[in-house]
Amino acid sequence: MPDAPLFALGLALACLAGVRAYLTVFGVGLAALLGWMPVPEGLEVLTSPWVLITAGALAVIEFAADKIPGVDSAWDLLNTLVRVPAGAFLASAAFAPPGEWSATAALVGGSAALATHALKSGGRLAINASPEPVSNWMASSTEDAVVIAGLGLALLAPLTAAGLLLFALALAGWGLGRLWGQWRRQVKVSIASQV
Repeated sequence: MPDAPLFALGLALACLAGVRAYLTVFGVGLAALLGWMPVPEGLEVLTSPWVLITAGALAVIEFAADKIPGVDSAWDLLNTLVRVPAGAFLASAAFAPPGEWSATAALVGGSAALATHALKSGGRLAINASPEPVSNWMASSTEDAVVIAGLGLALLAPLTAAGLLLFALALAGWGLGRLWGQWRRQVKVSIASQV
């Protein structure tokens, strides 16, 4: 694979890891193991039975934990320590020659994972403010579907996947910024009316 698709693959996987790191690692490892898609040599470590079993078990736990309001935010906080390094690793392993480390790819991948993680966590905090659980389930299920579809697209058309994920990231950031601004204005009005 030429450099641009490899870098795009690493970037797309890093973005997905910011949302669901365990599912991303499991999906790439399973796709490589079953020969569904060729992956760069640096990512072949994900085909290890230990990696697949661990990532698969943690993906199932995350699937359940992410559906419970409050628990999902605690899980997100804890997994900040996993998602960012996972994104850095996936980006570097996809782009760098086998056995080598690309600091640039790792920095870009870690930053992309941090950005998607921050948007996911921030959005879920806002959703958890509502008393009903349906929006939480819908958000979590949407995240699951986006990661699964994103994995398929990243492995088939990495340039398209990276472009779509970056566009979605920018759009989500813009939308979250607008929601945050509206919330701040409502709080100011509420405080002013109480004084």
